[in-house]
Amino acid sequence: MKDTAKHQGLRNQLVNVLQQKGITDVNVLDAIKKIPRHLFLNSSFEDYAYQDKAFPIGAGQTISQPYTVAFQSQLLEIKKEHKVLEIGTGSGYQTAVLCLMGAKVFSVERQNELFKQTSSLLPKLGIRPKHLSFGDGYKGLPSYAPFDSIIVTAGAPFIPKPLMAQLKIGGRLVIPLGDDVQIMTLLIRKNETQFEKHELGEFRFVPLLEDKN
Repeated sequence: MKDTAKHQGLRNQLVNVLQQKGITDVNVLDAIKKIPRHLFLNSSFEDYAYQDKAFPIGAGQTISQPYTVAFQSQLLEIKKEHKVLEIGTGSGYQTAVLCLMGAKVFSVERQNELFKQTSSLLPKLGIRPKHLSFGDGYKGLPSYAPFDSIIVTAGAPFIPKPLMAQLKIGGRLVIPLGDDVQIMTLLIRKNETQFEKHELGEFRFVPLLEDKN
């Protein structure tokens, strides 16, 4: 599991690209500068790991484009020690970014193959989320709620009610909504019953899977 000076140089270039695309949160940029994205990918993609592109990671899933990871992370406005619920652990790259930003990360993955891979990879990189779980992201993690923020890393046809219920007042929920193309949507919880909604452009994600069992 090598991380070389060349890799670091490529990460610095990637951070420059993200800044040109409008990412300004220093914590987000610092995390992306430090995390060896190539170790989250199949070795055949290693030479491309620091391009601003998504790649397949198995089980029909993808590692998101770095810009998408940075954009969602910036929207969360994370402060140190914030409790963050991540729906869709995937490769663990987004999890790592949130951890390096100082968040206490609770993450749920629906694909057992990816859950096992990521549970073994993250500790090897010195990244320790508070809790990784295998389960249905639509249900969230009620036993650990409420959360300062919630991030959904797959396209959802609607905003799951349990996730809204698990968000603190003042908390931020970031979710890509839609079928073929998703609209990045930010919900800010104003009180027990009211949420402020912002729509922030088109993205493409793999679909959020529901547990059919």
